[in-house]
Amino acid sequence: MNIQLPPGGILIGLGADIVDVDRIKGVLERQGDRFLDRVYTEEERAYCFGMKRPHPHLAARFAAKEAVSKAFTTGIGAELGWKSVSVYHGERKEPLVHLDAKGRTLLAQVGATHVLLTLSHTETAAMAVAALIKV
Repeated sequence: MNIQLPPGGILIGLGADIVDVDRIKGVLERQGDRFLDRVYTEEERAYCFGMKRPHPHLAARFAAKEAVSKAFTTGIGAELGWKSVSVYHGERKEPLVHLDAKGRTLLAQVGATHVLLTLSHTETAAMAVAALIKV
């Protein structure tokens, strides 16, 4: 197998986040589809709810969105929305990021060309680290 890593380059921004899985579970129980519709893309929802235990996967994607927003130094708000960042999987099931128009505009404004992402979770916590790089 020929494994290729993401392109190297200049680090432009770095962000990390950790989320308690029970926090996401609680918000989902209280707000239901309103929360899901506001935060997650259809692709993310389909992936998470296709899992035996969706809450850790939802929490990891929530952490990813926060980590990317921290790498941009904007947070989630006017410049970058919850759905501006979408997590999907590559050939080896590695997490990849899709940015909407707002996200792509920010990426260009900060001088980056790629978003690198790593996720991890247990039954109780999920975390993400995002890096903005220029190749």
